[in-house]
Amino acid sequence: MSTTQTYMHVSQSSDSAPLLEVRDLKTHFETGRGRVKAVDGVSFSLNKGRTIGIVGESGSGKTVLSRSVMRMLPRHGVINDGQLIFDGQDISDYTDEQMRRIWGAQIGLVSQDPMTSLNPVVRIGRQITESVRLHLKIDKGQANEMAISILKSVAMPEPERRMRSYPHELSGGLRQRVTIAMALACGPKLIIADEPTTALDVTVQAQILDLLGSLQRERNMAMILITHDLGVVSDRCDEIAVMYAGKIVERAPTKYLFSNMKMRYTQALFESIPKLNAPSNVPLRAIEGRPPDLVNPPLGCSFAPRCAYADERCHTLEPPLMAAETPGHVFACWNPVGGMPPPPAHMVERLGVKPVREEKFFKS
Repeated sequence: MSTTQTYMHVSQSSDSAPLLEVRDLKTHFETGRGRVKAVDGVSFSLNKGRTIGIVGESGSGKTVLSRSVMRMLPRHGVINDGQLIFDGQDISDYTDEQMRRIWGAQIGLVSQDPMTSLNPVVRIGRQITESVRLHLKIDKGQANEMAISILKSVAMPEPERRMRSYPHELSGGLRQRVTIAMALACGPKLIIADEPTTALDVTVQAQILDLLGSLQRERNMAMILITHDLGVVSDRCDEIAVMYAGKIVERAPTKYLFSNMKMRYTQALFESIPKLNAPSNVPLRAIEGRPPDLVNPPLGCSFAPRCAYADERCHTLEPPLMAAETPGHVFACWNPVGGMPPPPAHMVERLGVKPVREEKFFKS
């Protein structure tokens, strides 16, 4: 792979085409302050049965990316570019009517807040059976049977009774099980789980994530798992892509990312994970500063204003995605963790700077 390569491929078998290909995807919003580049040139592919984790702070572009893949964003004031290939079909220019045949039937969405995705005045059973009857063309009795079956599959207690419940009558964990049931009801090929455990306590979080993983394996679905927590994706994803300021800044198979991370932002996220063996009086580490203004992003690396390793080059030139020594691992950082071969001579001569080699990340 070239050090200037910008398109990343998920590991895949030679006899299997990707289920999803995202090619140089851009989603920009026109606002009163100017154009917000919420997703800015993201590329990846995903095979059937595989899971990719998308990780980053709030405002990094994760949710906009998921809505862009599903083409669920409004048309007015939104600029879309790039290509989306799903199951061999180019859906980049699909109309809303064409996408309605895909939503639910082939791509399911599990949102982070079930109270905003469930209709508060409609019973649970009807909310599940609506999409089943629409896409599978079955009668009400068959749809009810299928809904009860899918509620059982997501470990919903007393599924027949819950069919008659309203969302406010269920706990947060049970409501999230309902959203998972709705996403899986028509047997989609791809599930997008957008922060599916944000509103839940830690114990229920683990149950929901384990449930999603087991259902995915049983049905051989692909999954995009979106989160701000590296710990969530550490043992649940085949690969991880780290997003910052609308771009993927590091991507690797999970085992390589945690054993040989390169991007300084990835390192900062990792260092911010609470440590179970740390004394209770040890404060959590936080990343200094705040994410950049996407209307007026900084020159060079977007993470440079928050990075203790940033030098003149980081503030001047945006780093391209470069190949690490491990297969399928790319990153965008001029001064990566562990160092790397020196940059091209013409860059050194142009800027007159040298890479930083320290091994301390957080500023004192």
